[in-house]
Amino acid sequence: MGTPVNITLGSHVWVEDPEHAWTNGEVTEIKGTNATILTADEKTIVASISSLYPKDTEAPPAGVDDMTKLAYLHEPGVLHNLACRFSLNEIYTYTGNILIAVNPFQRLPHLYSVHMMEQYKGAAFGELSPHLFAVADTSYRAMINEAKSQSILVSGESGAGKTETTKMLMRYLAFMGGRSDTEGRSVEQQVLESNPVLEAFGNAKTVKNNNSSRFGKFVEIQFDKRGKISGAAIRTYLLERSRVCQVSDPERNYHCFYMLCAAPPEEVKKFKLGDPRTFHYLNQTNCYEVSNVDDAREYLETRNAMDIVGIGQESQDAIFRVVAAILHLGNVNFVKGEDADSSKLRDDKSRYHLQTAAELLMCNEKMLEDSLCKRVIVTPDGNITKPLDPESAALNRDALAKTVYSRLFDWIVDKINSSIGQDPNATSLIGVLDIYGFESFKINSFEQLCINLTNEKLQQHFNQHVFKMEQEEYTREEIDWSYVEFVDNQDVLDLIEKKPGGIIALLDEACMFPKSTHETFAQKMYQTYKGHKRFSKPKLARTAFTVNHYAGDVTYSAEFFLDKNKDYVVAEHQALLDASKCSFVANLFPPLPEDASKQSKFSSIGTRFKQQLQALMETLNTTEPHYIRCVKPNTVLKPSIFENDTVLNQLRCGGVLEAIRISCAGYPTKRAFDEFLDRFVMLATHVPEGSDEKAACASICDKMGLKGYQIGKTKIFLRAGQMAELDARRTEVLAGATRLIQRQIRTYLTRKEFLGQKKATIFVQKLLRAQLARKLYQNMRREAASICIQKNTRAHRARICYTNLQASATVIQTGLRAMDARNKHRHRRRTKAAIIVQREWRRHQAHEAYNQYRKSTLALQCLWRAKVARKELKKLKLAARETGALKEAKDKLEKRVEELTWRLELEKHQKVDLEEAKAQEIANLQNAFTDLQEKLDEAHAAIIQEKEAAKLAIEQAPPVIKEVPVVDNTQLELLTSQNNELEVEVDKLKGKLEEFEAVCSELERYNKASLTEAEDAKAKAIQLQEVIERLQTNQSNLESENQVLRQQALTASTSAVEPEELNSLKDRIAILESENETLRRQAPAVENTVPNEAVFESAKDLENGHQTEEIQATKEPRTPVTVLAKQSSLTDRQKVTFVLKIHKFITEEFKKSITGQESHDVLLTCLTDERRFDNGRSVAAWIIYKTLLQWRSFELEKTNIFDRVVHKIRSSIEKSQDDTRELTYWLTTSSTLLYLLQSTLKFSNTNNSASRRNRSSQTTLFGRLVQGMQSSSVGLETSSGYSGMVGISNDQAMVEAKYPALLFKQHLAAYVEKTYGMIRDSLKKEINPLLNLCIHAPRPMRARTLRDVTKGSHLNTTAKQQASYVQWKNITEKLEHTLTLMAENHVPSMITRKLFHQVFSYINVQLFNSLLLRRECCSFSNGEYLKMGLHELEQWCLKTEDEAARSPWDELQHIRQAVKFLVLHQKTQKSLDEITKEICPVLSIPQVYRIGTMFWDDKYGTQGLSPEVIKLMAEDSINMTYPSFLLDVNSSIPFSVEDVSQSFQGGTISLSNVDPPPLLRQRSDFHFLFQTLPE
Repeated sequence: MGTPVNITLGSHVWVEDPEHAWTNGEVTEIKGTNATILTADEKTIVASISSLYPKDTEAPPAGVDDMTKLAYLHEPGVLHNLACRFSLNEIYTYTGNILIAVNPFQRLPHLYSVHMMEQYKGAAFGELSPHLFAVADTSYRAMINEAKSQSILVSGESGAGKTETTKMLMRYLAFMGGRSDTEGRSVEQQVLESNPVLEAFGNAKTVKNNNSSRFGKFVEIQFDKRGKISGAAIRTYLLERSRVCQVSDPERNYHCFYMLCAAPPEEVKKFKLGDPRTFHYLNQTNCYEVSNVDDAREYLETRNAMDIVGIGQESQDAIFRVVAAILHLGNVNFVKGEDADSSKLRDDKSRYHLQTAAELLMCNEKMLEDSLCKRVIVTPDGNITKPLDPESAALNRDALAKTVYSRLFDWIVDKINSSIGQDPNATSLIGVLDIYGFESFKINSFEQLCINLTNEKLQQHFNQHVFKMEQEEYTREEIDWSYVEFVDNQDVLDLIEKKPGGIIALLDEACMFPKSTHETFAQKMYQTYKGHKRFSKPKLARTAFTVNHYAGDVTYSAEFFLDKNKDYVVAEHQALLDASKCSFVANLFPPLPEDASKQSKFSSIGTRFKQQLQALMETLNTTEPHYIRCVKPNTVLKPSIFENDTVLNQLRCGGVLEAIRISCAGYPTKRAFDEFLDRFVMLATHVPEGSDEKAACASICDKMGLKGYQIGKTKIFLRAGQMAELDARRTEVLAGATRLIQRQIRTYLTRKEFLGQKKATIFVQKLLRAQLARKLYQNMRREAASICIQKNTRAHRARICYTNLQASATVIQTGLRAMDARNKHRHRRRTKAAIIVQREWRRHQAHEAYNQYRKSTLALQCLWRAKVARKELKKLKLAARETGALKEAKDKLEKRVEELTWRLELEKHQKVDLEEAKAQEIANLQNAFTDLQEKLDEAHAAIIQEKEAAKLAIEQAPPVIKEVPVVDNTQLELLTSQNNELEVEVDKLKGKLEEFEAVCSELERYNKASLTEAEDAKAKAIQLQEVIERLQTNQSNLESENQVLRQQALTASTSAVEPEELNSLKDRIAILESENETLRRQAPAVENTVPNEAVFESAKDLENGHQTEEIQATKEPRTPVTVLAKQSSLTDRQKVTFVLKIHKFITEEFKKSITGQESHDVLLTCLTDERRFDNGRSVAAWIIYKTLLQWRSFELEKTNIFDRVVHKIRSSIEKSQDDTRELTYWLTTSSTLLYLLQSTLKFSNTNNSASRRNRSSQTTLFGRLVQGMQSSSVGLETSSGYSGMVGISNDQAMVEAKYPALLFKQHLAAYVEKTYGMIRDSLKKEINPLLNLCIHAPRPMRARTLRDVTKGSHLNTTAKQQASYVQWKNITEKLEHTLTLMAENHVPSMITRKLFHQVFSYINVQLFNSLLLRRECCSFSNGEYLKMGLHELEQWCLKTEDEAARSPWDELQHIRQAVKFLVLHQKTQKSLDEITKEICPVLSIPQVYRIGTMFWDDKYGTQGLSPEVIKLMAEDSINMTYPSFLLDVNSSIPFSVEDVSQSFQGGTISLSNVDPPPLLRQRSDFHFLFQTLPE
């Protein structure tokens, strides 16, 4: 471990302590070879100097993550480093490439999240904090790159966390290699789900662990050529078979026995089980239960796990039936039989258990008894049956039980492997070995010897690997080195397993002799190994022996060695169980080959153990090993407890200290040149200016007189003890510098005290003089105050006198003015009342005249409609007789029904309006009457009040003024007469209301009659509809026949003859034109009958037969007579022009089909070629939008133009994935087009359902043609009405879009998000390598900082800093370039702002996570470097003109506050509240805790946070649910379609006056683009 040298007075050392293993202290006295040490707990210890080890006083309080970085690599230093890291919940530590994992005995989910896996994915080993993910990633990368299988050896004591470590390793390998699902579960999940089953049948309680694995497990994760998991296999080794029959106190047998005894009552009854204390294989120990373990619940969970891994219910019952049979078999006891050397069952109880075992195994009871009590010997003359004595029969019984259990365990493992599935074509694998560690108990037996033999083998493999790694590092650094010998443990392996001559070989030999005993076996060992250095005999021992293992001496008891080593393979047992009626039991014992002898053969467990161990080592030798050593920190299995003795013993047993010893045999101290200079720069005063680091390091070592050191390419290698010599010299230099600093400080403090006293004297004099001046000033203020009081008193008295006179005059004036104002107010009120009465009377007269005119109009309309309806009915009856007129009758009847229905609804509304008008009129009259009554009462009250006021004024007036009261009786009489007239008017109105009600009732009766007539007409129309449908069927048949005849006629003669039907149709058209002209002449006559006061105008005709209404201010329905006449005339014109419209429609459709494809191609060419922007507007997006709107593509049920546009955009984006300029252009174009669709289109389910109903109703060719002509004519009239309504939110101005338009909009939204994500990810990809360089300050800068300060050389510092910040400038250039491209392509500011927010958030996450995962980054100088880099980034944000690039600066809060904490001075004086509320308010407690514990000051050597603050944060972190202290990268799309719409200047955009491209100017079908859109 290194030779302790330079132990002087004041040295800090480590000394052995019986309580804490090692304790630190300070040397206070040295006498010869002994030293007196004052420990940290104020104890005094005297120890030999040779037993002391130096302590590194400058070691970081949080420890180092790789113990090869320790200044002193020895046992106490390693132990202290692990304890420091464990106190901070840092459970992983490297020792070179070996990982030490300390079990925290609590859940730490933040260490194993998916985000943490992402951080370690692809990271170099040692780059991030120690973690088992780093080991797994290294093995996976080595397997991929070198095409060589890997293995991860997880070892440790029981309870050290090997199983959990194995689970996490497989989880990471599944994360890296993908998840190859099998039956809905991944390979990794299936392997983990097999653990409960294997633990139930292979784990047991031991002295040190309640769930100790009594077998070794090697999990092979198989990978294919692509590095994906393709299969897995579980290999088990070294099952402790002897535990089935022999158990030591206080241990237990395998868990499955106790689970079965605690099973549900029906299961216990079926297997005839009971209390475990009643079974011989379980009652050899007093331990039947395990604390905090419910065997009944574990039984149910095991059954459930069996279901998961594919073991069926029948197989499960058979498994537990075999387990129960083994328990019953153990209760079969024997006594001496009648013959010599024979045996028989002891009693009925043994007979019962034998019968039960036979029933459970489904074999013959008699054959089972014979196989236990007799042995068949095969001779050339025949078979000889030999009886066995009771002792041999018991051994035979135990051999059967061990064989059955071993076969059962192997069957379970094979079943699990077949369920998981193996890949025979796997190219490579990663094996994870989980095997029991070194064991040393008070009583050690044959099992411990086998286990320790396994650990000796693995330790030899481990030592060879460690030595190999050490030599590889020497070779890599190109230093001169000679072969370093290390103590090998091959002699121990030869002692145990060598054949012949080994302990196992002697044991097998003794087992082959029937009369051998453990005493004779022990004596044979004593004689054979008497002079062996690894073997010794304890004093006064007869059967015990001691073996010197690498981890220490272990004393074994040879008792039961022979019994535990025997593994009989009895032919009778084989035949018995092979003949079992249970197929499961029979399959456990397949028939032997025919040439096999039926005689029993001896088989040794030790020999089989060696064979399995050899197979395991051969597997490991074919792989590249990686080591994880699990450590149990305490024996009570509780968190936050670190027992030094327990950990130290495990480090010895795990071979960690052996690896350190190997390292110390060569060059234990390895330091990079910059780190070496940082530590010993004060010893380099003689180094010439300008020397490089390598020469400076060599110069320091030569000056100190060191011999044997080596200078490598990047490191300096020191021999054991040389680091202590350098530290001693460094301490002397620092002590001299300290004395000089103290002298200067004392001088400064004395002078400071003198100057303070002088300043205090001057200050006292100044205070006394000020006191005298204040007294003089106070007297002067009193004199001035008295004068001011006198002045104010006199002014107050004069003011009161004046105020009284003024108040008297004001009262007199107020009375006179009030009387005049009341007279004027009275006159105005009377005038206003008269005007109101006149207005109400005139309104009433006008309303009565209006109602009279309205009644007359309605009566005339009803009469005329009845007359027209009767006339039309007669026409329908005449037309129904002719087949050719049925269609016309159908149309007219449908329209008539609609008119009658509309008229009925109109009359209903009129009736409701009349009732409402009547009620309103009555209410108005009553209100008017009430108002007049109230006004009359107010007039009376006002007269009385004025009289009283006049009397009061007369009484209060002065005597000289007399006022004569005047009473205005004329006004009173006038009001009385008006009131009487109003009462007469009210009576008249009541009479008129009664007459009006009578007229309304008469109209209601007339409406009911009209309704009945309409219903009859509707019924007749339905009947006619049925007749028409039948006639249409006949007509279709006739048309088909007519078509055949017409073709025949055309072939017979080329001259076209007008068919008779066409002549008849022309005649019919002439008749209809004459009728139409007659109706047109009648329409004005009817209109003239309407009064001139009517407020409605006629409807206006359109070319396609539709009508629009001109509604006047009153907003009442138009005259029904006019509507009826116009509708009739328009229907006649449609019939006349029907043939012409069909011809026109077919011609237009034909032209569209020819020119549509060409127009589409031109439009798509414009989309890709036209890259102009007009006032920040995408010209291509505007052209696409207006063209689709003009073509009415949004209203089509089926079109391919949308698919072609989307395909063109997709292909363009895919071609320019790495071109940011192209991507920004398409982002602008697609977002602009998306906004235009969002602001113009609306989607309605009602509209879609209506269109479906229309399509279903017009299924004939005639109906489709008519619908097409109508839609085209409507489009011609109304296309100019909404083609430019961009940015208008009114629903009436939006287009009813169909499903293709909705799908087109969704595709555009998807490509906006995709393009945005591609630009963002491209920018992240560009700056990510720069961020990796920015997180850590350049090495030359860090290495020379302290040296430059020491020498006073600051000439090149600025140039070096500028060179180191070039990466930050590169980042700002990348950001500026992207911002420029987005501005040139007019990307909406909202999208630009969101993109830079996410990029800055990504920078924050990457820098912050790297800071938390790398301890070398949490330094003071690195904090200054990051601070300068962030300042560069802030300056760029402030200088940029685009507002979108300024706001994202707040996204860097985490890294800014972390850097602020790193460069903070006097951290030890800061409290927890100051840190969490003022310095780092955004950071969580676990984040601050991790930064605080990882911080180290590489510039000034100051300490970090105080221990009290760290303790408080540790407590808070434990109480939390352990969220991950790492930040997550947000890769979502941070905006919606609505956000895109609002980003275009508040939701509106102007598209007028955009110049179309020349390609479209030359085409006539795109001339609509020259139209000016309304703004």
